[in-house]
Amino acid sequence: MGRIFEYFVVCGLGPEMRTLDGDLGFHGLEFNYLPSLLDQFPPSDHSLYPPPPPQLPTCVLPAGVAFHSSGFVSSDPVSFPRSYPIVLTEGDGAKIFVSCIAFRDRVCEDVAEAYRLPPNTYADKCICLVSHAPNFRALRDSLEEIFLLCFSSEGSCKPLWDIIAYMVSNVPLPTPGKDRVLYAVENCLLSVEAPPEDSLPQADISLQPLVQCLDVDNLIKLFTSVLVERRILLRSNKYSLLTLVSEAICHLIYPFRWQQVYIPLLFFSGVDYIDAPTPYMMGLHSDVDTSNLAIDGVVVVDLEYNQITTSEEIPPIPEPEFSALRNDILKLLQPNVVGIDHLRGFGNSVEHGPKSFSKPWGEDHDLQLRVIFLKFFASILGGYRNFIENKVFSTDAFLKRRSRSTNQPSEPMLVQFLGSFAFLDYLERRLGSDENSTNLLEKLQDAVGRGQDAMSILPKSSMEPEIITIADPEVEEPATRYTYDRFPANVRSEEQEEKRKQILAVASGALESNGRHSPSSPPGKNTKEDSFSSRERAAERDRMVLDIKVKLQGLWLRLVKLGSDEDPLSSFEYGTILALIESDAEGIGGSGFIECIREHLKNSDWDGGLTVEQFIAVKELLKMAVSRAASRNDLSTVQYALEVSAEMFKKDANNVSDYVQRHLISIPIWEELRFWEGYFEYLMEQPANDSVNYATLVTARLIIVASHMAGLGLPDTEAWNMIETIAEKQKLGYKLLIKLRGFLSHVQQLRVGYWGASSFKQQSISSGLPSPRPKADASDDTQQPSEASGRSWVQSMFSRDTASRANSFSRVRKWVSDNASSDITAAAQKKIQTNVRVLKGHSGAVTALHSVTRREVHDLVGDREDAGFFISGSTDCLVKIWDPSLRGSELRATLKGHTGTVRAISSDRAKIVSGSDDQSVIVWDKQTLQLLEELKGHDNQVSCVKMISGERVLTASHDGTVKMWDVRTDMCVSTVGRCSSAILSIEYDDSTGILAAAGRDTIANIWDLRSGRQMHKLKGHTKWIRSIRMVEDTLITGSDDWTARVWSISRGSCDAVLACHAGPVQAVEYSTLDKGIITGSADGLLRFWENDDDGIKCVKNITLHNSSILSINAGEHWLGIGAADNSMSLFHRPSNAGTKVSGWQLYRVPQKTAAVVRCVASDLERKRICSGGRNGVLRLWDATINI
Repeated sequence: MGRIFEYFVVCGLGPEMRTLDGDLGFHGLEFNYLPSLLDQFPPSDHSLYPPPPPQLPTCVLPAGVAFHSSGFVSSDPVSFPRSYPIVLTEGDGAKIFVSCIAFRDRVCEDVAEAYRLPPNTYADKCICLVSHAPNFRALRDSLEEIFLLCFSSEGSCKPLWDIIAYMVSNVPLPTPGKDRVLYAVENCLLSVEAPPEDSLPQADISLQPLVQCLDVDNLIKLFTSVLVERRILLRSNKYSLLTLVSEAICHLIYPFRWQQVYIPLLFFSGVDYIDAPTPYMMGLHSDVDTSNLAIDGVVVVDLEYNQITTSEEIPPIPEPEFSALRNDILKLLQPNVVGIDHLRGFGNSVEHGPKSFSKPWGEDHDLQLRVIFLKFFASILGGYRNFIENKVFSTDAFLKRRSRSTNQPSEPMLVQFLGSFAFLDYLERRLGSDENSTNLLEKLQDAVGRGQDAMSILPKSSMEPEIITIADPEVEEPATRYTYDRFPANVRSEEQEEKRKQILAVASGALESNGRHSPSSPPGKNTKEDSFSSRERAAERDRMVLDIKVKLQGLWLRLVKLGSDEDPLSSFEYGTILALIESDAEGIGGSGFIECIREHLKNSDWDGGLTVEQFIAVKELLKMAVSRAASRNDLSTVQYALEVSAEMFKKDANNVSDYVQRHLISIPIWEELRFWEGYFEYLMEQPANDSVNYATLVTARLIIVASHMAGLGLPDTEAWNMIETIAEKQKLGYKLLIKLRGFLSHVQQLRVGYWGASSFKQQSISSGLPSPRPKADASDDTQQPSEASGRSWVQSMFSRDTASRANSFSRVRKWVSDNASSDITAAAQKKIQTNVRVLKGHSGAVTALHSVTRREVHDLVGDREDAGFFISGSTDCLVKIWDPSLRGSELRATLKGHTGTVRAISSDRAKIVSGSDDQSVIVWDKQTLQLLEELKGHDNQVSCVKMISGERVLTASHDGTVKMWDVRTDMCVSTVGRCSSAILSIEYDDSTGILAAAGRDTIANIWDLRSGRQMHKLKGHTKWIRSIRMVEDTLITGSDDWTARVWSISRGSCDAVLACHAGPVQAVEYSTLDKGIITGSADGLLRFWENDDDGIKCVKNITLHNSSILSINAGEHWLGIGAADNSMSLFHRPSNAGTKVSGWQLYRVPQKTAAVVRCVASDLERKRICSGGRNGVLRLWDATINI
């Protein structure tokens, strides 16, 4: 039987002081300091439970440790102890429940002496009980008794830590519905029990704070926001309210469970998490400033002032369920509740709710409120079981039946709820287990159908629970009692005591060397490097590693558990891991991430299988981590990454392997002999069988090295030269050398047969997803678009089943196209340019780029051959105009007016127009640079703008509308189109009046603006549509479902599905001269498609780029490409190339530099390409000039 208490923990001021900013040492009494874990039971060397989470001290003392001149003063409420609960979430989503009491306690004499603190100085301290069981009352009552026993004048009969040790070690978890455990803390008898398993889940908190803080209408708004999985931010100046309200709303959505990010208490260090694009529920103290954060779309719930604000409408609960729910809650709340968190023995000393009422709120009120919300679910999901066939729920059929019964169209709230992760999780549990016998939702639906009372579904126990008594046999009335003037420290080991003395000695010595500073006059702030000794710096780095590793573990586990309909590359988890790897100069993020994967592979049943989207995300993170580790010569991290990459593969329906390791070939460290020598030495240090002789051991280790070289795709000659050099240094005999050479050749042949030949030096420029192709003779230079992915090829490589190997290769051969040809040869090396300019001016990420046409530029600067403008927008809310002809002073103008991130820019001969997250569209005069008009009417961020004829502007927004504006009158002419979700891309043909728009609703919508009607809703994609291109009667769409589609606008039909990419298709283009189609994807591949009498087929694929293709811009003779890894390329069609799309030839590529790019624009008339980076820097490449 498990124990209810896992840990008793004391947090407060440790022997080593650091300010909240991380500055070492004592800086004055007015500063707050980072809390430390001072004591715990069980001790840190036990193995029954995992250790307390390392972030626990920061969580329980969120404001840090402050100094005080006095302890508890009965006349000063500020000095009263505070009792509050906290809920922490682990990486796998499991909850840790913590009860805390924070109080002022006297600073230990050795700390006061070392830091020269005044006598009788007090500091904040917190005692905690930690458990995975949601027994808040037992945790709180037990902790309060320990606290009162410590500071009572009568004292205790045993040492306080002996009482704590017995309580934590011996109080068991009660059996649900059967046991009641009685235990004593000194002379106070306490009890704990759990409800029956067929009852509502245990909610050992009062729902009172929720109904105190929010009125009925706001309570329902919050409830609805949770159901449709919005981003929810709770604000309060009381930490207890944030936890209690978060837990209360989680109990009210039973039988559903919140599946998204859950952080009831978000502290200062994690405030940037509010910018996460994924749904979350977080709590943040009211004192934290969020004015510089983008909280558009976030539902902000102010618990102090009973207010809910959001920039996106919360869909209302449909009738008649809304009225029934509201009326039931109002009936229950007529007599209301009193204050919360009352700590016995100290008066009204702790945090109170914002209201108080006359009648106490009891457990029966909690139960009734939970049943009211369960009744709501029973009503709105009435009859849902009839729409489950073969373990599949038919959402469309259920919604149609409800629409007929209510005589109303499908309600948006219900549609969103049925598509939520919470509902899908419920269906999975309901269909995949025998929960049906205890499913209270279905029991309630049956009871209501029979006319029974809702409360009748709850079990009524006719038996008294069995009493289990836990008594300390050693308790007896002693001659003397133990009293304390402060909370006592636990007994320390000699090692702990010695370490404490060393830290305090260093602190005392630092004060001596800096001179004595009075507490009221702090010393000047030293930098962290100046204030750290070598030992302290090492200890600090260890703490940083531990903290980041814990964060990475949680992020990694959530990343590999993302649903099939989620995009890992756009997820909060991927972005945060990438930021940790990129931002940390010490490499803690990269090494911690790789160590995290190693631990996951070693200590779990995970087989490394990933979805294709997860595979792409993981390989990109590994490439970044290895690159950063190699740049700082951290060879051990590179070695670990090499081994991790060898163990990871993904599986798809074809069961063809894609190996993470082969995507690391672009990193130059694999060319270095010193790395492989170091890796060989590392392997030799690993344990081996004592009976194996030295030559055999060396051969076995070199075989491992050769396997990795083959997995990376190193050329045979380069790999053998390095292996031979290592072998000769080990004085290996020629027979074993011959064996090694044969093994390496065999491995290389298998790799080439499976993935195709590749040049290592080319890969440093043009690494991507190589195409699998068959073994072929030297005359065969064809190359197939990459489609292979699945089982680890190493498993096939070493399989003794030759038929299995042959079948594995034959599956790949089936996909080889006789007409596919590669355009990348060694000659590409000669096309590299270094004529790239860096344009600096933005202070935030560049989010929009626009290239001004030659005709527009002529109106401004005349017919100058080199003239050509780029216009950029950024998260710094600024629009900037750049003139590349002005070398050294390219910034021509800065336009100020927006208050949010600039997302879209367009222009004509006289005006510039920009759209922003501030929901506005601004029109600027191109000559005078004056703000002409500010167009307001959208209800969400503006995603697209386009200048059209007649002084008109088309704008599209995440509110799902397309609007047409007349800039002469500052008026919205009309809303010309509506989509059911955010619009991400639009196209307009001014000659025909045809408008196309697409986005998150997976539908491409076509309108004829001249007739004012919608022509078609083109359905076929299953995920977001990222890009569209319209030419005459043809519309091309690219989607996150990895396909592009070709549509006929007049017929409204799909003519072709282009499905060869291994990632979201983010850019599509139409080549007018040859009527070909060009697509670019997150897999880094550029594909050329030819349309002939036999249909559309891929005739060429290019692997120049390593990351997502963001932009494809085709002219008559020039083609510009830009990718997210800051790589660019320019293609040319010679006059003698004919009229086939395969006639495009690589012209030049610039020298690549490391950066993360968000947007790219091409000026093909002047052969320039410009990229905008996340660091706010523009990179301008002039492809016609060699330097």
